[in-house]
Amino acid sequence: MITIGLLHGMSSVATVDYYQRINERVNQRLGGHERAELLLSSVNFAVIERYVRADAWDEAGYYLASKARALELAGAQFIACGSNTMHRVAPAIEAAISVPFLHIADVVADAAHRHGARKLGLLGTLPVMEAGFYRDRLAVQNLSVLVPDEADRRLVDQVIFDEMTQGVFTDQSRARYLRIMADLGARGADAIILGCTEITQLVGSQHFPDLPLLDSTGLHVEAIVETSLTPGRPPAPDAQPQTALNPIS
Repeated sequence: MITIGLLHGMSSVATVDYYQRINERVNQRLGGHERAELLLSSVNFAVIERYVRADAWDEAGYYLASKARALELAGAQFIACGSNTMHRVAPAIEAAISVPFLHIADVVADAAHRHGARKLGLLGTLPVMEAGFYRDRLAVQNLSVLVPDEADRRLVDQVIFDEMTQGVFTDQSRARYLRIMADLGARGADAIILGCTEITQLVGSQHFPDLPLLDSTGLHVEAIVETSLTPGRPPAPDAQPQTALNPIS
């Protein structure tokens, strides 16, 4: 087993979900009292929320890259970030570390191909739905993306930040999400990406059996565990870690 470096705290609700799922899956695979070798950097979500609202992505990149670097220096052999939104700064994180970074959009793309899906409805925060970093990563793998209309995008984002990250999951918000998901299906989506770690605690296939749901959290967790338990992965870095983080331009 190799050591996982988990970058999270975005939000604490999702962090608990990731941590539990990773350890439960390792135990399912290995039995006994086996659990993951895992280092966690849980960041201050208020800092992240301010960066997102201010569109301050350079600052967010430096902040998370420094945390990822610290995980590597502590012994993590690969890094995973448990937030779809903060994959917008994945290039900054990757530039700061010499161990592999397990990108959540690549994991989602692999699952879409397994389902034979090519046009994907996407739910997430406004940056995930509106910025190019997520859809462009999927486009490289010949996958197109549909997002809700502007009013529904704002509704999806508002429920994430004002409710779900606070541990609030209501029937009213579930009904709104299901309506939006049905609309994406009517527009031609042949699968729906649940592209925020908290969404999977609000809706699941039991609520929406019409289309495959690509649970980014579950898919990412499975890939994290598989990487941790597969001999020879990840590849050894070319150089030893440095002792300090260089500023990211």
